[in-house]
Amino acid sequence: MRDVMWSRRRMLGVTLAAGLAVSTAAACGGGDDGGGGDGPLKGQTITVASIWTGSNEGAKFQKVLDAFSERTGAKVTYTPTGDNVAAYLGSKVNGNAAPDVAFLPQQGVLVEFASKGWIKPLPADTQNAVKQNFSQVWQELGSHNGTMYGVYFKASSKSTVWYRKQAFTDAGIAQPPATWADFVKTAQTLSDSGATPISVGAADGWVLTDWFENVYLSVAGPEKYDQLSKHEIPYTDETVKESLRKLAEIWGKDNFLAGGRDGALQTEFPASVPAVFGDSPKAAMLPGADFIASEISTNTKSKIGSDADFFPFPAVGAKAPVVGAGDVAVMMKDTQGARELMKFLASPEAAEVWAKQGGFISPNKAVDLASYPDEVQRRIAKAVIDAGNDFRFDMSDLAPAAFGGTKGAGEWKILQDFLANPSDVDGTAEKLEEAAAKAFK
Repeated sequence: MRDVMWSRRRMLGVTLAAGLAVSTAAACGGGDDGGGGDGPLKGQTITVASIWTGSNEGAKFQKVLDAFSERTGAKVTYTPTGDNVAAYLGSKVNGNAAPDVAFLPQQGVLVEFASKGWIKPLPADTQNAVKQNFSQVWQELGSHNGTMYGVYFKASSKSTVWYRKQAFTDAGIAQPPATWADFVKTAQTLSDSGATPISVGAADGWVLTDWFENVYLSVAGPEKYDQLSKHEIPYTDETVKESLRKLAEIWGKDNFLAGGRDGALQTEFPASVPAVFGDSPKAAMLPGADFIASEISTNTKSKIGSDADFFPFPAVGAKAPVVGAGDVAVMMKDTQGARELMKFLASPEAAEVWAKQGGFISPNKAVDLASYPDEVQRRIAKAVIDAGNDFRFDMSDLAPAAFGGTKGAGEWKILQDFLANPSDVDGTAEKLEEAAAKAFK
């Protein structure tokens, strides 16, 4: 299911290449953690599966499981799922070998698994912890038909704009923009100073859906966003057209984009990061997600904080948007060990184990922001928490794959065509509606 999403995750550095999965499994817990000490679960084994692998995410998550083992005495066996989580877990269910607890990287998979009876409702004590520690929106994202199934353990924000600080200094820009109008002015100021304002990896269509979702949430508000995500209103709605017109204020100017529109459409996401933060930068800003910090640190010499920083995606309407995603823990077997692990995952203590290691954002509002290792991560985490019930899940990930997640088709292709010709607002809205109506059938 949604193979393209898993390949997207791989491109974003969420997982290593598939060929590494086998070699890293043992290193990051593909076997077991050796068991804990004495505790209420001593002698019990709990099986866990998720997408996280390698020395980065896999090893950091293993420390969360180790902390649980030390508290309870349970032995935890962790297995990476590979990129296609739904297919992997489906095969385990069919073979009567489902793990006790699994992490799903897409809300739609939770709904699918709940509908099939593959996951168990949360125990009452874990539900109480979720209600206490998470905003209502996260409770709803972890529920299906009024029953709570999931604990969102890891979140991401796609509402950040990363920028090269020296480019702003050279252009005399003292303060990052807070509104869309200021964002357009900042782009013009950069251009006037001789710097190309923005890098866009538009060869990957999902990059453009992230732009659209941020603009749309701010223009239309959360309720309309929900309606459009379910196709309860058409893509010919005036709010969609207004969002496209706003995008055209940036996309319609060749001098605002590294390589112009043609160059942007030939640039894949991985190349868009060094285009701003590499040794020979071609642009000053890169709208994207919080994981870009890791891409900067891993693939360039730029330092977060001193060379690179971010500002929140600007407010196009009344409020700045916060759009993102998250990994949700679900219970596939109703065992004592699974129950205790789910309760632990709903606690701030579990999230703080990973938060202290970096590369992690928790939607748990009880997590101490001091747990994050630097000011940049604290600011991103605070933005997710402060968004509260206005936080919205990535719309294209909620849509049928034929519309929101297929290379060269649906929303990806239509927004690429709009970038090539940003003057055709009405025609683009009609094409989006035609594709959505077909996919949502």
